Amino acid sequence: MVELWSFAFVFMAGLITALATGLGAIPFFFVAEVSDRWNVTLWGIASGIMLSASVFGLVLEALGTYIQVSLGGVSVSPIPQRQLLLLGVGLLSGVVLVYVAHDLIEAADVDPREYAEADFKKLVLILGVLTIHSFPEGVAVGVSFADLGLAGGTQIFGFVVPLLAIFMTIAISIHNVPEGVAISIPLRSMGVANWKLVWWSVFSSLPQPIGAVLAFYFVRVAREFLPAGFGFAAGAMIYLVLTEFIPEALAVGKGLPGDGRRELLGGVAAGVLAMIPLAFV
Repeated sequence: MVELWSFAFVFMAGLITALATGLGAIPFFFVAEVSDRWNVTLWGIASGIMLSASVFGLVLEALGTYIQVSLGGVSVSPIPQRQLLLLGVGLLSGVVLVYVAHDLIEAADVDPREYAEADFKKLVLILGVLTIHSFPEGVAVGVSFADLGLAGGTQIFGFVVPLLAIFMTIAISIHNVPEGVAISIPLRSMGVANWKLVWWSVFSSLPQPIGAVLAFYFVRVAREFLPAGFGFAAGAMIYLVLTEFIPEALAVGKGLPGDGRRELLGGVAAGVLAMIPLAFV
C-alpha cells in the first residue's frame, strides 16, 4: 500500500514544476517583450535539458542494472528481452500520446506561432495545447519518484528522495520557463495584466502534479512495469522536443542571422551540459 504522505510529496514536486512555468512571465514585468534571440536560446536550453534528462535519466534508469555509466566509461551487461520490450513499449506509447495530442491540434487548425494575431478562441486553444503537452512532463516527474522512501536516495525534510527525482524535478522546472514565455507572448499582445500572465502560465501546467501522482501510483503498485513507465516518460519528452520545441525555436528565429540556428545549438549544448551529471550519479 502506498502511503498518503508519498502522494503528497510527489504532488508538491509536480506543483513546483507547474509554478516554475510562471517564471516565464516575469520578464514582461520589466520589458515589453522578450527578444527572438533570447526566445530561441531558451527553447534550445529546454530542448537540451529534456533530451539529457530523457536519455541520461529515464532510459539509463530503466536499464540501470545492465548499463552503468561512469567517468571511466560505459559498461553493458546482457539485457533481458523483457526489459527491452517494456522499455520499447513505453517509448512508443509516449510518442503515440504526444502524436495524438498534436493531431488534435492540427484538426483544430491552430498555428501557435501566430501569437500576434491570436483572438480569444485561438488563445484558448493555444492554452489547451500547452496544457495537454504538460501532462507527459508530470508523468516524467512521477515515474522518477518510483523509489521514494526506499534506500539509495538523499534526505530531504526527513524523506529519502531518489536522486533521479531531484534531477527530473529541476529539469522539468527549468524547461517550463520558456513555455511560460510562449504563453505570455499572445496574452501580452492582447493587453493582459502582468500578474494574469503568471496565472495563465501556471494554469497551463497544472496537469503536471496530477500526472505525477498518477504515474507514481502506477509504478509503485506495478513495479515490474517500471521500465515501461520510464520509457513512456522519455518517449513523450523526446518526441515533444523533436516535433514541437525545436521547430518552434526555428520558427521564432527566422529573422535572425542564420535563421537562429547558432542560438538554438548554443542553447541545446548548454542544456545538455547542465544535465550531464545525471550520467555519473
